[in-house]
Amino acid sequence: MKENPVKKKIQQGGVSIGTMVFEFNTTGIARIVAEAGAEFVVFDMEHTGWSFETLKMLFATTYGTATVPMVRVPATEYHLISRALDAGARGIMVPMVQTEAQARKIVDSAKYPPVGHRGAAFGVAHDNYTGGDIVEKITSANREGLILAQIETAQGVDNADAIAAIEGIDVLWIGHFDLSNSLGIPGQFDNPRFKEAVERVLAAARKHDKVAGYMASDVATGQRLLQQGFRILAYGGDVTLYQNALREGVAALKG
Repeated sequence: MKENPVKKKIQQGGVSIGTMVFEFNTTGIARIVAEAGAEFVVFDMEHTGWSFETLKMLFATTYGTATVPMVRVPATEYHLISRALDAGARGIMVPMVQTEAQARKIVDSAKYPPVGHRGAAFGVAHDNYTGGDIVEKITSANREGLILAQIETAQGVDNADAIAAIEGIDVLWIGHFDLSNSLGIPGQFDNPRFKEAVERVLAAARKHDKVAGYMASDVATGQRLLQQGFRILAYGGDVTLYQNALREGVAALKG
């Protein structure tokens, strides 16, 4: 596996900005995203119903760009995590991570021995169908793969410190809508309870030298999140970005 510039950048104290894709599963979307300057793209499986065949196409069309392809799998399950990596994902986002045990399972599923128990398959999509030294490939894959654990429940916040302590978890990513739902304050991102939960996750990330992540729906929110200490951000998703831009243009022309 070639070097993961997003992982390297955030581990060295930098900031990485990317985006998420939920609907536009076309052969051109990765190149469009890359041309816009996004450093990574997270293709979503949790809410889209996309198959691994679709993801494999999306990963393949990303590989010719400077953008790092990642995927949000639907759940903490070995066959979802390892299969997505074999198909070519260079980063894994896992939703609803609530316990230390879940965090350990994620790492175990994503890493080859001796770190984890990911099944061996070489000369396939994840290593670009190449030959080479197997030990070197294992070492590289374990080193370069990025793991993002989503903290999006009250229980996840309570266990954020233990989750962040697990070696192999790189990012604590706040799922803001689900977290507000879990706290009983849907969509109330200015509520003190929500803000306190966010600060607890940030504190856990700082304590264990991990990175905090978030999806910013607009530039102003993104700038505020960066000031708070988040260092990996997804700027919107394809549907929202397209719809907002279209709505703005149509309204202006009608007006």
